[in-house]
Amino acid sequence: MNATPTAVLLTAPAAVPLLAAAAYALTPVRSPRRAPVRVRVRRPVGVGAHTGAADPLPDRETGELPGRATGMLPGQAAGAPDGDPVGTPARSPGTPVPPGRQPAAWAGLVSPLVILLCGGLLAVRVPRTGPLTAWSGLLRADALSVWMLLVVGAVALIACGSGPAYLAGERAAGRASRRTAWRYQVLVQAFLAAMCLAVVTANLGVLWVAVEATTIVTAFLVGHRRTRTSVEAAWKYVVICSAGIALAFLGTVLIYYAARQAGVAESWALDWPTLVAHAGRLDPGVTRLGVTLVVLGFGAKAGLVPLHAWLPDAHSQAPAPVSALMSGVLLSVAFSAILRYRVIADAALGAGFTRVLLAGIALLTLALAAGLLLAQRDHKRMLAYSSMEHMSLIALATAVGSPLALSAALLHIAGHGLAKSAAFCAAGRILQLTGTSRIGRIRGLLGRAPLLGGVFGCAVAALLGFPPFGLFASELGIARAGFAAGTGLAWATAAALLLVLTAFAALAARTAHILLGPAPDRPTSHSRRGTWPLLLALAACAALGTATGPLTGLLRAAAGAIGGR
Repeated sequence: MNATPTAVLLTAPAAVPLLAAAAYALTPVRSPRRAPVRVRVRRPVGVGAHTGAADPLPDRETGELPGRATGMLPGQAAGAPDGDPVGTPARSPGTPVPPGRQPAAWAGLVSPLVILLCGGLLAVRVPRTGPLTAWSGLLRADALSVWMLLVVGAVALIACGSGPAYLAGERAAGRASRRTAWRYQVLVQAFLAAMCLAVVTANLGVLWVAVEATTIVTAFLVGHRRTRTSVEAAWKYVVICSAGIALAFLGTVLIYYAARQAGVAESWALDWPTLVAHAGRLDPGVTRLGVTLVVLGFGAKAGLVPLHAWLPDAHSQAPAPVSALMSGVLLSVAFSAILRYRVIADAALGAGFTRVLLAGIALLTLALAAGLLLAQRDHKRMLAYSSMEHMSLIALATAVGSPLALSAALLHIAGHGLAKSAAFCAAGRILQLTGTSRIGRIRGLLGRAPLLGGVFGCAVAALLGFPPFGLFASELGIARAGFAAGTGLAWATAAALLLVLTAFAALAARTAHILLGPAPDRPTSHSRRGTWPLLLALAACAALGTATGPLTGLLRAAAGAIGGR
C-alpha cells in the first residue's frame, strides 16, 4: 500500500493542481442576464466601394484591427468579449470589475500553498533521511526535487496571487470575459501539475512526458488573447519546442537502449537512480549522442541556443502571470532535466564532455541575449532576453560543476524565479496602465504610479544583481567558482562577465527610460491593486541574498545530489 505520509507528500504537489483544474473545468460558466440591446452593424468599407478606400490594416503591435474586436464569436458585438451578451458595453480602462464576478478566482492559490507545504515538509525530512520514494519508485524526492518544488510553489504563489488583479484589468478593458478567465484558470492549474510531476518523478520517460505536457498547456496560454501576434507566437512556440522535445525523446530512447545493452532490466532502464548506479557500464558512443540530443532538446525549453527563438515571442504575448511562470520556473524545470542527465553523462563519459558542451552553449546564449538586449524596444521582450541571460549563467555554473558552482546555480534558479516573476507581473500591470509595451512610449512611471514603478525598478535591480538580492550572491559564487576551476573555464567566465556587463548596461538604460522623466498623468491609485505578491517576491529574493537560513542544508544536499561533491 502506498497510502502513507510519504506517498501523500510526493503525490499532492501534482495531484492537487490537477484536481483544481478539473474543478474549474467542471464549473459551469454563466453569462449575466441582461436585457437584449439592439446593435446596428455597419458594413465595413472595402476595396471597390464607393469611397475607394481599403480595409484598415491591423495594428502591428497587437494584431487587432482599429475599431474591431478580434476573435469574436458569432452574434457577439464589437467590444464585447466572448461569454458576455451582445450589446454589453466594454468598460473603460481603469474601471474595476464589480465584486462577486469571479468568486473562485482566489481559489487558485490553494495549489501553490499545497506545493509549498509539501516542499517544506519534505525539506525537513529529505536532508536527514535521504531520498524518499513512493508508488514503486515512480515518484522520488531527493534534495534537488525538494529545492525545485519550493521554487515552483513560491513562483506559483506570486503568479496566482497576481492573476485576479490582472484578469480584472483585462475584463475592464474589454479583452477578457468570464469564459476566458475560466479557461485561463484551468490551463494554469494543469500547467502547475505538469511542472510538479516533472520535478518529483524518478522515471526519465515520465519526465519527458511531463515536460511535453507543459508545451501543450502553455501553447493555449500564449495565445490567450487570440490576436494575430499572440496566435503566431503560440504556433512558433509549439513548432520549435516540439522539435526540441522530439530531440529529447530520441536522446531518451538512446539512453534506454544503452541501459538495456548494459543489462539493466526493462522496467528500470529509465529509472534515474538505477542509471546513475550503472552509468559506468553504458556504451560511451550511444551515451554521448543521447546526452547531446537531450541537452539540445531540453535546452530548447530552457531558452538556450540553438532552439531559443520561441522565447521572446511567447513571453511577450502570454498573460503577465503566465510569463512569470514560464520564465520563473518552466525554464528552470526544463534545465533540472539537464542536471539529471549530466550526472549520468559524467559517470559514463567523464566530466569533460558535458563541461565543453554546456560552456559553449552558455556563452553562445549569453552573447546572443546581450546583443539583442542592446537593440530591444519592448519591455516584455527585454525581460524575455534577460531570462536567456540568466539561464546561460546557470548553464555555465553547471559546466564548472564544483560544489560552489552548483550551489550558486541552484541559488540563482530561486533568485531568478522570484525576481523575474515580480518583474513580469509588474510589466503586465504597466501594459494595462499605459496601453503599450514600447519602451519609447513610456516615461515617468515613478511619477505616474509610484508603487508599481518602484516594484518594477526593484525587480530589475534584483535581475541586475544588486545587493541585497539573491542574484548578487549567486552571481558572485558563479564567478568565484569559474575563476577557480582552471584556465579554460576561467577564460570562459571572464568572457561571460563582459557579456553580463553589456546586458547590464542595456537593461539599466531601458529601465531608467521607463521609470524616470516627467509623468504624463497625475499619480493614480488604480495601479496599486494586486501588488502584494510582488512585494512578497522581492522580500523573499532579498532574504535569499542575505542568508539562506534553514535552506542551507537543503541547498548543499541538492548540489551534492547532482554531482557537486
